Amino acid sequence: MLLLGTGWIIAIIVTVVLVGIMIALYIFGNKLQAKQMEQREQISAASQPATLFIIDKKIMPMKDAKLPKMVMEQAPKRYQKAKLPIVKAKVGPQIMTFICEEAIYDDVPSHGEVKAMVSGIYITSVRTLHKKTKKMHQEELENAPRKKSFREKMVSKQAKYQKQLDYEIAVKKTKEEAKKQKAELKKKKEKEKKITV
Repeated sequence: MLLLGTGWIIAIIVTVVLVGIMIALYIFGNKLQAKQMEQREQISAASQPATLFIIDKKIMPMKDAKLPKMVMEQAPKRYQKAKLPIVKAKVGPQIMTFICEEAIYDDVPSHGEVKAMVSGIYITSVRTLHKKTKKMHQEELENAPRKKSFREKMVSKQAKYQKQLDYEIAVKKTKEEAKKQKAELKKKKEKEKKITV
């Protein structure tokens, strides 16, 4: 009898602790998602179009990528060893190293000219310019092995979620704009009523 009672008590305590952990993780996840949405909006607001000639692209640690000193100093130490998609490109007469968004890394051709949206040293979107470049990139993708690695599966999932997040941000902006327009129309109608009375 006593053993059964203590077993139930332990099970209840473990369940309560697990529920508490799940709630904490949910709240923490929501905060991180809100922070990421805010950062995405800032990056998209600061993005500028640029024509890049891609020289090389690799996935390598941040410390080996030869990024500017200022970027390396601002990055946390744990990210300096993490592997990132790095693109080496020629912008006008200057050769620069960029960090590419993982969701669009596969869309970047290894050689060729592209039109990209760039925010500082961060490439947010890419569109190939020439038909030859598109054909070369298509052949590259076709010659790639058919079976996807774990990383490729995760990147494709991330790309899918990123598109969903971008869509949600766009919907949120349109809803806010519609509310503003309704409020302005309401104010105009109220002013017209006051003038007529």
